[in-house]
Amino acid sequence: MAFSLFRLARFIRSIFVPTASIVAFSCLLTFIFVLYQPTPGPGSIQKLGWQSWDVVSEGSSLASGGYAESVEAGSTGSESGSVPEGVDWWNVTATETVDTASLPLDVWDPLMQHDTGLSEIHITDCMVDPWFVPSVAADFCFPSSTKEDDATKGKWVRVERNLKEQLSLKSLNVYYRRTRRHDIPLITELRVLPDKETPSPFSHAWKRVAYPVSPRGDKRYLWYKAEKTWREMTEAERKNSLVTEIDVLFGSDQPWYGFEKVDQAVYDGMRNIEPVWLTYRKGIKPPPRAPPLHFSRDGRFKVMQVADLHYSVSVGSCRDTVISPCTASDNLTNTLLGHVLDIEKPDMVVFTGDQLNGQGYTWDGRSVLAKFAKAVTERGIPWAAIFGNHDDEDGMTREAQIKYMQGLPYSLVEEGPKDVHGVGNYVLKVKSADPSKTHLLTLYFLDSGSYYTGVWDWWGIFHPTEYDYLRQNQIDWFLQESSSIDAIERPFIPDGAKDLGGIWARQNGQVVPGERRLAKPNALMFFHIPMQESYSAADVNPATGLPLDVGQHDLEESGAAKKQDGFFHKGLLQALESDHRAGGRATEVKVVANGHCHVTENCRRVKGVWLCFGGGGSYSGYGKIGFDRRFRIYDISDYGETIRTYKRTEHDDIVDDMILAGRAAPPPYEGTA
Repeated sequence: MAFSLFRLARFIRSIFVPTASIVAFSCLLTFIFVLYQPTPGPGSIQKLGWQSWDVVSEGSSLASGGYAESVEAGSTGSESGSVPEGVDWWNVTATETVDTASLPLDVWDPLMQHDTGLSEIHITDCMVDPWFVPSVAADFCFPSSTKEDDATKGKWVRVERNLKEQLSLKSLNVYYRRTRRHDIPLITELRVLPDKETPSPFSHAWKRVAYPVSPRGDKRYLWYKAEKTWREMTEAERKNSLVTEIDVLFGSDQPWYGFEKVDQAVYDGMRNIEPVWLTYRKGIKPPPRAPPLHFSRDGRFKVMQVADLHYSVSVGSCRDTVISPCTASDNLTNTLLGHVLDIEKPDMVVFTGDQLNGQGYTWDGRSVLAKFAKAVTERGIPWAAIFGNHDDEDGMTREAQIKYMQGLPYSLVEEGPKDVHGVGNYVLKVKSADPSKTHLLTLYFLDSGSYYTGVWDWWGIFHPTEYDYLRQNQIDWFLQESSSIDAIERPFIPDGAKDLGGIWARQNGQVVPGERRLAKPNALMFFHIPMQESYSAADVNPATGLPLDVGQHDLEESGAAKKQDGFFHKGLLQALESDHRAGGRATEVKVVANGHCHVTENCRRVKGVWLCFGGGGSYSGYGKIGFDRRFRIYDISDYGETIRTYKRTEHDDIVDDMILAGRAAPPPYEGTA
């Protein structure tokens, strides 16, 4: 067919009209929904904004449930030297002022100490878990609302805990509104009741959430009581009766600190499915802070190492024990731990990794973190922790675990620098009890990681093949921290000024200094996975000709990583207690404490450094019949000069009591690094 300009023009004309119409309509929609931004008129300033202060306040801007709350911090408030007469310096704490009015109202975080109340609760069953697709969930899963309700009652906030976590790919979430207004009734009571039951005594203030709160089985409904407004409540009711946060607990153990369980579980559990509870907090309940670490007046400081608890969301299953019947191993371990704490009365507890069991048993890490340190926090003992290879296996990141551990009572846990490998590389210092507050003992904590390599199978399951190890930037960080520590005159003598009376008189049996020297304080170091040097040949005691290796170590294979960056030689052996030539080659770190290997509990000295294992103390972790559960104690005396260690077993036996440093310790290492 011959080419024709007429036919081409007719074709173009035939498609021009529909094409132009589509383009014009698209431009119109773009203008209306994207480009067109109408200027608010003068009437807009009269509308209620999102929790607008100028509408709801009654005078002071901090009077509406948002006031400056003083929370005790762990740091001493006596840095300026103003310590009241007769008061120990570590008991004078600074106050950290938290302006609760600045806390966001539309963010769920159970660690935030809100004093504002909740006005309404809703429950939504959604086809998709909002955690996976938050943008979709905002449209399809959140309860409906209006601008007026958002302004008066508060925006909907999702409690980021899926009640159907164990049961379905769908989600069942609790939502609430939080408000600062004074004229909205606020929630003071929560109850979970079966269908067709009502709270007793019943009043018009009780409201039932329309959708069942039970994830499976018989229907149970959540009731809440919202009777009084903020204005109508007394100060005592605002502090003690006002519900300020809602959370969810999986399992049968205790809820998060400051929270209480609703009187009935939303799901009772069955076989391998754990119970589910709603929990709530009333008022503000900040966790108590640990006081600064310090020696006693007679120069003593005791550390108890707790290794490899392996707690689960459930109550745990007993492993490798002659106890029969043995049930609820987590609870049994907690009882044993409490018993040893009551006998030893340590000044500090260190959890050396694998607090969480991992391996699919800690699918809700927060429920496990709520209970693992219970025996310690109930006794008001300061504690620190490091991570093991199992702690983050089931999805909860180490950064998130640090955040929640810092929200527990008496915690000394720190995240450490972000540019160093791992999470939880930090230093704690133990000071003298006299007014000089001299740094007498250093405690190093490092993250030895989890797994260096592994393979993924067809089912998406990771199978580790090699353990992780301490990296070069951790070596650099340790050497930098060590170099920043000032030398002190050792052995230390406390301030004996006459104006202090006789409280600092030297006690019988203490070190009487012969030749004093300038040197860094002794140090202990804690990390989970041992180094290869823990299995190297031990130093020989020149006085006896015997290897310096005390304790059991041949009951299992090596737990060390196959790869390493040389932390022992490039780090530990290079950080000396004194830079002076006359100080010799004595290392600053006298003891390295590891976990990881449950039936290994020896202390072996290698090139002057003691490498010690804690031994398993939990019935929830693997063990060996005939090998008692045990906890290692480090008893430091003489103001940090003498380091003694031993293990206390489940039968209260003291095993391998020995001196690692100080008087009566083996002769110092004379070889080369």
